[in-house]
Amino acid sequence: MDFDKEELTREVLEALDVIRPYLQSDGGDITFVELTDDLRLKVKLTGACDGCPMSIQTLKGGVEMVVKQRVPRISEIVPV
Repeated sequence: MDFDKEELTREVLEALDVIRPYLQSDGGDITFVELTDDLRLKVKLTGACDGCPMSIQTLKGGVEMVVKQRVPRISEIVPV
């Protein structure tokens, strides 16, 4: 590993905190699950976001965009 996983995790959590109020305003939320060694971020959408037909668009078009802007090393965001 040529990165500090703890530092990247902190940066990811900060990025999720940026997007969280938007999800919460629609009755949803997001939970950090894991940052893998190949820099995939696993998250769980909760509340109204869990099972919502728009959740993949929210994840890819909103959450992934914000996280990758703030933490460019993240390769992708994967829902679990």
